[in-house]
Amino acid sequence: MQLLGFVTNGKPSAIFKISGLKSGEGSQHPFGAMNIVRTPSVAQIGISVELLDSMAQQTPVGNAAVSSVDSFTQFTQKMLDNFYNFASSFAVSQAQMTPSPSEMFIPANVVLKWYENFQRRLAQNPLFWKT
Repeated sequence: MQLLGFVTNGKPSAIFKISGLKSGEGSQHPFGAMNIVRTPSVAQIGISVELLDSMAQQTPVGNAAVSSVDSFTQFTQKMLDNFYNFASSFAVSQAQMTPSPSEMFIPANVVLKWYENFQRRLAQNPLFWKT
């Protein structure tokens, strides 16, 4: 067991990065239906209720760090995932498509490419959208 950090009334939330996960079941890529290979991982977490005095004497592991991902970045990532999930819920195969001259169709791989580009740009500069 490793102490990653803590939350208190003065610091009511935190996100911790973890490494060294075991192989096994893990979260699915938001575009799981796109046949993207992703290595799954498993993490087991525990929560302990401690007195503040005893917490002051404990030291988090060296490689644990509070995530610097801000709420805007988290919102953006959740929004992108939600958009793709919503759009893909309407997906049909080419054989199932009914010709309709008044509707446009966007291939799912185009949306996936947009998502990946947006994620890359957001990782490079979270404020790129302001330019």
